[in-house]
Amino acid sequence: MMKFNDVVDVIKSLSTDEKREISLLLKQYLREESRDQIYENFQSTKQEEKQGELIFSKQINRLKELLE
Repeated sequence: MMKFNDVVDVIKSLSTDEKREISLLLKQYLREESRDQIYENFQSTKQEEKQGELIFSKQINRLKELLE
C-alpha cells in the first residue's frame, strides 16, 4: 500500500492534463461520498422516527434542553 507522501510525489510528476483529470476525479469521488453519507443519515433518521426516538418541539427553551 502506498503512503500518502508517495501518492503526492507521483501526482507531482504527472502532466498538467493528468493533474486536472485527477482533480476532477477527486471532486467526483468527494461528491459521491457526501451523497452517500447524506443518504445514510437520512435512512438512519427515518429509522429513528419510525421507532419514536425523535423528539420535536417548537418551544425554544425545550429545544435548548434537548441540545444539552
